[in-house]
Amino acid sequence: MYDFVIVGAGFAGSVLAERLADAKYRVLLIEKRNHIGGNAYDHYDEAGILVHKYGPHIFHTNSTEVYTYLSKFTEWRHYQHKVLASVDGQLLPIPINMNTVNELYGLDLDAEGVSAFLAERAEKIHPVVTSEDVVLSNVGRDLYNKFFKGYTKKQWDLDPSELSASVTARIPTRTNKDNRYFTDKYQVMPLHGYTRMFENMLAHPNIHIMLNADYKDVISGISYKKMIFTGPIDEYFDFRFGKLPYRSIDFKFKTFDQEQFQETGTINYPDDYDFTRITEFKYLSGQKHSKTSVVYEFPKAEGDPYYPIPKPDHAALYQKYKRLADAMDHTYFVGRLATYKYYNMDQVVAQSLMVFKKIAGLDQVVKS
Repeated sequence: MYDFVIVGAGFAGSVLAERLADAKYRVLLIEKRNHIGGNAYDHYDEAGILVHKYGPHIFHTNSTEVYTYLSKFTEWRHYQHKVLASVDGQLLPIPINMNTVNELYGLDLDAEGVSAFLAERAEKIHPVVTSEDVVLSNVGRDLYNKFFKGYTKKQWDLDPSELSASVTARIPTRTNKDNRYFTDKYQVMPLHGYTRMFENMLAHPNIHIMLNADYKDVISGISYKKMIFTGPIDEYFDFRFGKLPYRSIDFKFKTFDQEQFQETGTINYPDDYDFTRITEFKYLSGQKHSKTSVVYEFPKAEGDPYYPIPKPDHAALYQKYKRLADAMDHTYFVGRLATYKYYNMDQVVAQSLMVFKKIAGLDQVVKS
């Protein structure tokens, strides 16, 4: 008899498995794929370079609690991610900052000058509802067209005017020279990779792991008390109200017989190509190697669910499923897919720690 069956061995499932096991609950972790770690899974490719199978995962957080918790399972490498965008034949820093504006327009503005430059071009929009509204009201139409419109169309197959404000609101605009993509207090990468971190997290005698298993195929033969579900919430309810829409990605990996392929970790391509960005993994890991491996990302409609599509009708559909989930006493829905929300990794960890505290404080399961 297991106290908990957890479906999905990504961040949400693994954190909860570790916390519950440490609290002396018996846990069965069921994973459809042939590995733990979810989309953060990394491995060494044929050339011996550490790559992320499901695209780049850059860890950053302002949460000391999250950072301290994960530090139990990994040492860290300090890494500040920098991104360039290929615009008008130049490689320019993104998010837009003082360097971006000066290099693009051949200017020499200080912070005050950049602020005035952007304010002069910003469009007065009220209320701000869509992703297009966010960018136009911050930087104006020219920068919107150059950096956001094409990239967003490729990423979502929707015009920014069709997407909620949350998509582009994630990307700040700066008037200083800070070229870092993130400004969080903690910007680090697991020193030996994410997979090693997950292996350490799940190395507990109270955790049993079942890989290559669809929970629906095996659950009838398992004795358990409660479930934590981290997969797609619509799938759990057999798509009763229809499928929740997602964007997927094709990842194309290439290895080059040279030490360096590009001048920073990630380069965005708002226009010109079918792919949205190229990431070179040695920047992320700090690995020394005579060759280098990169990944090209091609957004697509069908495939593994990566990004919930933020539109009001999709949010309304999710709420129907959420009402079903809220009515259940013995099943917890945790993580990106189960809550139909785009979370950063640290946010998933924080949510999972919060759910554990709720279980530990309120749950009446008798420990085995």
